[in-house]
Amino acid sequence: MLQNFTAVKTLLTTAPVEQTHTVKGWIKSLRSGKKFSFLVLNDGSCQKDLQVVVDLALPNYEEVTKLGLHSSVEITGLVVASQGKGQSVEMQTKSTTVIGTVPEDYPLQKKETSLEFLREQAHLRGRTQLFSAVFRIRHVLAKATHDFFDGRGYYYLHTPIITSSDGEGAGEMFRVSTFPVNGAPQVAGKTDFSKDYFARETFLNVTGQLEGECYALALGKIYTFGPTFRAENSNTARHLSEFWMIEPEVAFADLDDVADLGRDYIQFMIKAAMEKCPDELALLSQRNDPTLLETLTHVASSPFARVTYTEAVEILQKAQAGGHKFEFAAPEWGGDLATEHERYLCEIHYKKPTIVTDYPKGIKAFYMKQNPDGKTVRCMDILVPGVGEIIGGSQREDDHGKLETRMKEMHLRPEDYWWYMDLRRFGSVPHAGFGLGFERAVMYITGMTNIRDVIPFPRTPRNAEF
Repeated sequence: MLQNFTAVKTLLTTAPVEQTHTVKGWIKSLRSGKKFSFLVLNDGSCQKDLQVVVDLALPNYEEVTKLGLHSSVEITGLVVASQGKGQSVEMQTKSTTVIGTVPEDYPLQKKETSLEFLREQAHLRGRTQLFSAVFRIRHVLAKATHDFFDGRGYYYLHTPIITSSDGEGAGEMFRVSTFPVNGAPQVAGKTDFSKDYFARETFLNVTGQLEGECYALALGKIYTFGPTFRAENSNTARHLSEFWMIEPEVAFADLDDVADLGRDYIQFMIKAAMEKCPDELALLSQRNDPTLLETLTHVASSPFARVTYTEAVEILQKAQAGGHKFEFAAPEWGGDLATEHERYLCEIHYKKPTIVTDYPKGIKAFYMKQNPDGKTVRCMDILVPGVGEIIGGSQREDDHGKLETRMKEMHLRPEDYWWYMDLRRFGSVPHAGFGLGFERAVMYITGMTNIRDVIPFPRTPRNAEF
């Protein structure tokens, strides 16, 4: 059945004055008077609300004016030019039908509510102005992702959610099994996974990269956009146990190619949000950070700095020697960069997004291409002001012998990755790719400071309530 009512967004953008329309939505506020009342309605179609004037002559006037916040109504009325500020039109009610009422114990009231409390009400928090803005922007960024890669000739690939391979070699994976909690079959004191559903030990994926490489070496350019899972026991504001990842993979490409691709992708997403969500970004700027729009504009239009890991360590050590206070000491060569180090590089030293390349191989994954120096690998992190790392990527090792040796160094069994090794045996070519955690990007563009607030139902240690 075709929709038999008009979206609030349509009314506010087209302003069909002196026309009668029907709207359906939820009451955001209600100000009662003796002769008429003002009702503010939102239907989720946009950030702005529609003001509705409810006249005393309405047959169910008393019922309507006693409705609680977020009661749902259907209103038919005349669209007129608004006399108030911040709105082009308002509606004069002809008839109102109450669809759903809300009792007094409704958890969300007009007073400001903490983000911690709203996480406990994740099923309702999308009804607030703040979270409706965040999730409209999330939609726009998802759409922009597909537009960006499709427009550049990439194929969208669905990689497995269930896997037998540890794509990162870190071992922090959720096991998938149909065995009972107690009583899994044992052989020589170990679980016999040959009796399990997949006849082998399987997990939720931590990355779609390895499978993505298979199809990049068939289709040329692919990207994945799907859920990934990490079983690390981390309770920081930057980590989730379940999140969404975008991972492009490109044949006949090197590290510089995908560094440029990552830069262009970030700038494309920012421009899409600024173009399509100005009201949402204005609210978030007011709520989170008054410099948000300025920062996004700067990143969307600036060239990105480039520096090697070795040079970055020297910069950080020099800053520390010069009196800059880091919570964690500047790293010695071979140590990883902390978030505060990343932010120093892009916020203070370069004052713009920064690409750090060629990290020590000892702190990076097995699949990264080894540099001739034998100490570093062809990888990169893209750092942005306010967040630090937002993209991590690398050129992949395309030499069969070097990859096999590296896997053994990291105590991985090449035979478990026989199909991945085949890519290096059958027509191997240089190829590269990166991964971007979608929630990190949404955090950055919305100015939200906790990753739990940019995914509808966050999954973190000891938290899977909804």
